This record gives sequence, C-alpha cells and structure tokens, in this order.
Amino acid sequence: MKLTWKKISTVMMCAALVLPAFGMTGGTRASAAESAYKIVSFGDSLTAGYQPDRKPDEYYGFVPRLEEQAKFRGRAEVDNYGISGLTSSGLNHFVEAVQSGTNTTAATIQAGIQDPNAAGFAAKVSQIRGDVAEADVITITIGGNDLLPLLMARPRPTAEQLGPKVEELLKNYAANVDKVVDSLQLINPNARIVIADQYQPVSEAKSEGLYPQLNQAALSYTKTLDTLAAKRNAEGGKVEVVHVVSLFAGKESALTYIDYNDIHPNQDGYEALAEAFSKKIWNEYRTLNKAVPASTVAVVVSGKELDTKFKPILKNSTTFVVLRDITDALGAKLKWDNKTSTASIDFEGRSVSIPVGKKAVVVNGKNVAIKTPAFTEKVSGESKTYVPLAVLADGLGFDVQYVPRLRAVFVNP
Repeated sequence: MKLTWKKISTVMMCAALVLPAFGMTGGTRASAAESAYKIVSFGDSLTAGYQPDRKPDEYYGFVPRLEEQAKFRGRAEVDNYGISGLTSSGLNHFVEAVQSGTNTTAATIQAGIQDPNAAGFAAKVSQIRGDVAEADVITITIGGNDLLPLLMARPRPTAEQLGPKVEELLKNYAANVDKVVDSLQLINPNARIVIADQYQPVSEAKSEGLYPQLNQAALSYTKTLDTLAAKRNAEGGKVEVVHVVSLFAGKESALTYIDYNDIHPNQDGYEALAEAFSKKIWNEYRTLNKAVPASTVAVVVSGKELDTKFKPILKNSTTFVVLRDITDALGAKLKWDNKTSTASIDFEGRSVSIPVGKKAVVVNGKNVAIKTPAFTEKVSGESKTYVPLAVLADGLGFDVQYVPRLRAVFVNP
C-alpha cells in the first residue's frame, strides 16, 4: 500500500487510561497524594498514547509506563494532559492559559483541534496549574505535528527545498518551546522539565526518496532542542532532553505503524520511549524479575519484589499473602495469639489485628468488615497464615496500588 502524507497526518484522538482493579479490595491514591512523586505530562498524541488499532480506553503509551516506573520507587501520581494533533503553537497556547489560571477553549488552544480531551483540559486550567505547581517532573513530547503541513504541501518540497523549509519551521518550534518552558518555570521553578526530541517515523521504503532529508530534519530538531536546553540551564533552568531519534533510526517499521500508513509508535515503540524517559529521570528502567503466572500476582514492597516460595493467592477478588513474608517486607512488628488465632501487626504507631476465619479486623482500634477472612493453608507441607494484603498495608498507612498490565501490587510507605 502506498503511503500518502494525508493518511499519516490524520488527527488522532486520545483518552485517559483507566486501570481496572483486579484482586484488590482498595487503594489509597487519594491519601497518598501529598507525599507522592508527581509527574505531569504535556504534549501531543505521543503523550496521549494513541494507537490506531486500539480504542482510547485501551491506550498504553509511555506515560502509564512511567507511572509504573515511579511506583517501583515509591508513591506516585501522574497527570496526563496529552492532546492528539497538538502543535508547538497549540502547546504554547495551552500552557499560557495554565500559567494565567484562566479557563479557555479548545479552539483557543488550537484552531480545528479534534481531540475531545482538549475542551475538558481547557475548562480546568486552574486545576492543571495546581498540578504543575506540585510536580516533581514535567514531561513533554511535541513537534511532529509542526512538520506535517510541510510534508502535505503541494507541490511537495524537493529534497533541496526541504532542508531550508525545516530550518524555518524550527525557528517557530524553538520560540514556542522556549515560551512553554518559561510558563512552566513561572509556575514551578523547581520541577525538572524533561522534553523528548522528535523521532523520524518514515522508513526508507515509504519515504518516496526523502529518507536522508527526513533523518536530517530529525537531527535538526534535536540540535534545536539541545541548544534551547543549554541556554535555559545556563540561566538556572532545569531542562533535560531525552534523545529518542537514534532509537527509531533504521527501525521505523519495527517500532511504529508506518507499514500501515500511521506514524505512531506501536507497543515496542512506546516501550522504547518509556525506557528513554525513565533512564533520564531515574537512570534506570525497572522490570519484574519473573513473568507472573495467571494464578497469582507479583508484590513489590518499597521497590523490592517479594521473593518467596509462598506465592500470593487470589481469593474472592482479594489478594492474600503469607503473613510473615509481608510483615518482614514491610518492616512491621508481628505478634501472634494462639488462643484467638489472631495476628497483631504494628508499624510506626499504627496497628492492625487480623483474626483467622473472621470477616472483621481491627484497624487502629476500629472494627472493619472485610469480604474474605484470613485463612490457614498448607503449602509444600508447611502451614501458613494468609492475610488480605490491601487491608493490612492500608491499615498500616501504606499506599497500595494494583497495576493490571504488570499483574503487580505496589506497596509503598
């Protein structure tokens, strides 16, 4: 199938990722917000996580992957304000509105923008401003939509014309990104601003003879962004560039949907973006040690994966773990009453008492009903007491979050 620039320039829609609960009886995201590591993401369809073969509620881009990475390191909160089809001018208008704290409209952000999230974001800029003010890290992807009108022009630029036209385009891109950084730093001068350069998605086979020039255009984006960051940092800013151009060069068909006439990353491409952002932010990219069987889940406590031969058990949509394993991992004190078959767990002034076989526990002196009681089960010839993870960890003041795609429960103080 022949690639047409009209096809690859279709404006994409996005939706916020919803992570369904699985095997968990609750979470403490709201109570964890004050101490959570906060990431705020702005940008275009890359930030939105668009994929042409998925519905918006199925998007799994680099931003939710960053949230998973943050959970490996502690409590985390991520706000995704990606808008599909956004240009650098549109991002500038959006962030200017956020900086002023005055609600605006999607059309004011960018004329003709079709992503339905744009209107919702425009109507709550004061809330977004608050998110930016609290952010530890602000991530940005922008620039791909700036180039599309040039590629769609008729007659199309020749190889000789493309370079000068890109240079002119980059002047506008640089001015807009500089203003975006300025607005964000006015709101929060302490946040790290981490911006990706613009990968080149068109494979040589699909480039209609412009492959060298397109690669040069991508390198020009990188040079422009590096120069801007250096200037800002010389003035005391905190701007960091994530270099992703080399990750996609020569691998366009493997990391994007370009063979299907779409320029967006596939799952491998989004994984590459997430790894690049993660290494810039934390100097590493974490994964679970082993694949998680369908019959259980992984448990990660304070960044350490629970390593035990007694695997968590899913029962009545609740995750149960061996009592001693989890108290040791949490660093909590455990007392066992043989007469009442009750475990008492204490951690920094908080306490949970869990009787075996009872549909109620005592959390900090108050009775709390639970769906499925603790139970004793023989595993490999050993009798082990299993307790509901969420009830225990939440009662002790830990943040408990389940990430379905990893089949992992993150428990953080």
